Amino acid sequence: MSLLFGITLISWASTVGGDATLCDFPKINHGILYDEDNYKPFSQVPIGEVFYYSCDYNFMSPSKSFWTRITCTEEGWSPTPKCLRICFFPFVENGHSDSSGRTHLEGDTVQIVCNAGYSLKKNKTNISCVEGGWSTPPKCTSTNSSCVNPPRVQNAYMRQRQKYRYLSGDKVYYECRRPYEMFGDAEVMCVNGNWTEAPQCKDSTGECGPPPPTVNGETTSFPLSVYAPGSSVEYQCQNLYELEGNKRITCRNGQWSEPPKCLHPCVISQEVMRKYNLTFKWTAEAKLYVRSGEPVEFICKHGYHPSPGSQYFRRTCQDGKLEYPICVKN
Repeated sequence: MSLLFGITLISWASTVGGDATLCDFPKINHGILYDEDNYKPFSQVPIGEVFYYSCDYNFMSPSKSFWTRITCTEEGWSPTPKCLRICFFPFVENGHSDSSGRTHLEGDTVQIVCNAGYSLKKNKTNISCVEGGWSTPPKCTSTNSSCVNPPRVQNAYMRQRQKYRYLSGDKVYYECRRPYEMFGDAEVMCVNGNWTEAPQCKDSTGECGPPPPTVNGETTSFPLSVYAPGSSVEYQCQNLYELEGNKRITCRNGQWSEPPKCLHPCVISQEVMRKYNLTFKWTAEAKLYVRSGEPVEFICKHGYHPSPGSQYFRRTCQDGKLEYPICVKN
């Protein structure tokens, strides 16, 4: 993520007993410092130094701001820079929870009630949002750990005789009929009453490689090296970026359909407002982040009036760019 935002970093050094007090250079897991490359040569920074940091996709600072300000103090960095995992809680398979459809931050714990005859892993009653996501998948599985009826795979056959019941850990192997080729693992396994994902047997003509990258976005699933014809993947954009186009692309005739774009937000800073003698009409915020396609409305500062040609003070962000009205002194 390389955002060239107009942020002025204010720094000053104070001394205690003639010696400068220093902070260790901040290292932020799952986050980046604004203009970090300019500061990397320094292992320590003086008291009073101000940095801004932002978190990676699926993480958020405790302030929940896109850019968070931290200051070197005698006690260290204030506030302590950190990025917390964001965990979305879906519905519970074979159970229910009051948190369904809600978003939680790292450290939150969610209670789950499983239906009769089902339980979470290790018979737990709650799961936690941790750095890697949910500590346990929000899924209640049957307390009867055996499986029946292995999944049917079109254009394939099982390499062994089907059994009436399979114990947890048992595997079934598939082989594709000619001329079809296999996509995915050739085996499925019974895991606590459920079969793992079955392979596909399809005509390899027109297969696709990994989906194309999109700047400031990513696929919602882990990319594979090969995709069967007709396969599809979905994209999502980083925080504040606006998705333009179809979020789902499909593999056809060896080519992926066109991926979407992630449009840049507009960052309206105090420096820009002073340059054009503007203030926001509806908010007292010092800085505003506006998604592409969203409007923002300005007014002239006290003692200023619109310049000729600046009749419209409601402007719309377009992929990180905004044409500002201009105010001149009365």
